[in-house]
Amino acid sequence: MKRVVITGMGIISPIGNTVDTFWTNLMKGKSGISEIDTFDVSDTKTKIAGIIREFDGEKLWGRKEARKLDRFCQFALAAALQALEDSHIHLDKINPERLGVYVGSGIGGINTLIENVHLLNDRGAKRVSPSLVPMMISNAAAAQISIRLGARGPSMSPVTACSIGNTSIGEAYRAIQNDDADIIFTGGAEAAISKLSLASFGNAQALSTNNDVPTLASRPFDASRDGFVMSEGAGILVLESMEHALKREATIYGEVIGYGASSDAYHMVASHPDGRGAFQAMKSALNNAQLSPNDIDLISAHATSTQVGDHSETKAIKNLFEDYAYKIPITANKSMLGHMLGASGGAEAIALVKSLQDHFIPPTINLNHPDPECDLDYVPNKGRSANLTIGLSNSFGFGGHNSAIIIKKFQ
Repeated sequence: MKRVVITGMGIISPIGNTVDTFWTNLMKGKSGISEIDTFDVSDTKTKIAGIIREFDGEKLWGRKEARKLDRFCQFALAAALQALEDSHIHLDKINPERLGVYVGSGIGGINTLIENVHLLNDRGAKRVSPSLVPMMISNAAAAQISIRLGARGPSMSPVTACSIGNTSIGEAYRAIQNDDADIIFTGGAEAAISKLSLASFGNAQALSTNNDVPTLASRPFDASRDGFVMSEGAGILVLESMEHALKREATIYGEVIGYGASSDAYHMVASHPDGRGAFQAMKSALNNAQLSPNDIDLISAHATSTQVGDHSETKAIKNLFEDYAYKIPITANKSMLGHMLGASGGAEAIALVKSLQDHFIPPTINLNHPDPECDLDYVPNKGRSANLTIGLSNSFGFGGHNSAIIIKKFQ
């Protein structure tokens, strides 16, 4: 089995559109949540989100090309091109049949669909875009990246809801381990902030309504948390066989050493109350990496800031790590990023890589009144330096999908 390393990263996020900016703001504990000013939210319960600012697809690709790409696809492509530049891969010097793309999206081009439904209803069938379907389908991001890179190797667009980023990374890791590819661009992208999404999640009482102070709304593990905050963006990593990376003298940022996946088999939108599926995903990842629980130095929690979700994940960590659970620092990036849905796993994997590199744990902000049932070390409000070698990252999604990846500092 081949070893799999990380040789490039790219990010589009509410706290920065480069890896350096993203990481600097995470370390500082800066929130990317703000009032929604891009459409009318006067009649929605939630009026805040993690909106990508200072992003111009037309400037990157021109008006004609950008109009063929839904916003989620623009994010994915921009992050992938960042990762390409960061990896120093020369596309003309690698085998395109050994270059793959595993990038998913939970919701895909929902805003393109909404726009065309309005066109259909207001102006008739002739006004519907012929590009509707290729713009809205969830595999559009993987397809567009493949086309742009000339990647003719394995291509996949997993759909495991908010678990997508980790699912994509884990499946890419397996493919390279098994020698099905030399390099795979992997991660997730999302741009689903719309009035329709806010209305649906809001009516399900899943979203925070802490509209007065947006930066305080996402508060994982805090007793006063009242739901997640929708966000958007993309996180893309370049995974590569160590053999291939060393041969081309690539910079190696970290190594993927474990992956586990599971299903709650319990409920469509609620986590199992005892964290059964989360426990199994983490346990499988540890077994895959041939590690014991005590080998983990840091956990990047899924931690969406919902009542049941945070309880469930905390129970899963306690059940798996037992007494050691109280000694492991746990960070919740969503306290700053909001919930990037299908993009979360990719963004949080990048944050974990940077933590291992810099020996620094970003804080879980807004944790001022800890929930008595959430009594672990969540690194509240202030980041800290620590000696870190191995980290585990969790991602869970609607339908009971769970995935966990383990990343090691490269040695």
